[in-house]
Amino acid sequence: MRLTRFLIGGQLGLAIGDGGTYRGWLASDERYPGDLSPALLKDASFGDLGGKLSAGPEIHLESATFLPPFAGSSKMICVGLNYVDHSAETGFKVPDYPTVFPRFASSLIGHLNPIIKPATSDQLDYEGEVAVILSKGGRYISEADALGHVLGYSVFNDASIRDYQLRTPQWTIGKNFDGTGAFGPALVTADELPLGAAGLSITTRLNGTVVQNANTNDLVFSVAKLISDLSKTMTLEPGDAIITGTPAGVGAGRKPPLWMKHGDVCEVEVEGIGLLRNTVKNEDAGSGVDNGTTGGRVVEYQ
Repeated sequence: MRLTRFLIGGQLGLAIGDGGTYRGWLASDERYPGDLSPALLKDASFGDLGGKLSAGPEIHLESATFLPPFAGSSKMICVGLNYVDHSAETGFKVPDYPTVFPRFASSLIGHLNPIIKPATSDQLDYEGEVAVILSKGGRYISEADALGHVLGYSVFNDASIRDYQLRTPQWTIGKNFDGTGAFGPALVTADELPLGAAGLSITTRLNGTVVQNANTNDLVFSVAKLISDLSKTMTLEPGDAIITGTPAGVGAGRKPPLWMKHGDVCEVEVEGIGLLRNTVKNEDAGSGVDNGTTGGRVVEYQ
């Protein structure tokens, strides 16, 4: 299945498709199966999801706002330095154990939504990656059993604010600016792809120029190895996401550095999974106003 979450007219929707034609339901319809979330995974009727969505009307996504393809993950775990050539370009030793940091839901955006270049930095970098979403969790999952825990895969752009990332020994702060975690456009179930999403080309283009080009066979730690190792330290849960790392070619590794700027178009394409496209927009930090409900500002973008 190829599943897409979206908004049309302010209504949440879920659709199944082949990359061209999509069918599904909006939340206002009684046949809407629910949001693609951990709660839906636990529903006994989840196995009928494809049939339910295929019975729906055609959805014209040209008028939709794409959302991240999965909602409500209890954990989003990103993996750094998971391609040998990327470790080399950044000057880090290839790790003996996965290097991990979190992504928070507040940073996520969908396909065709703008990546926000913050007003506080000019060092906005791209990172094309494969995301793994789990269908079931567990503790001490063996590597041999790990792929049986995978629901599917999606495309991720782990856009990073490099100067903030390197201000501290931990990278989390530079990886969680609002509007920087592009995710989508679809979740492709594991049965549609090679085991562990192995052997897939991954390409990032900036304004049409290829800046990253690799293959998922080059991962230092495979999808199965990541699931197994992480489960030795924490209980993994249905809907948890693992962002598997980026190959060489990032802007920070170039001389001179190549930073994304207002108006740039960044595309990440993974063979068999899809193409994620986002335009970069500047944050207008001076235009925010207190909205009276969250205690913070509503920030407008230009």
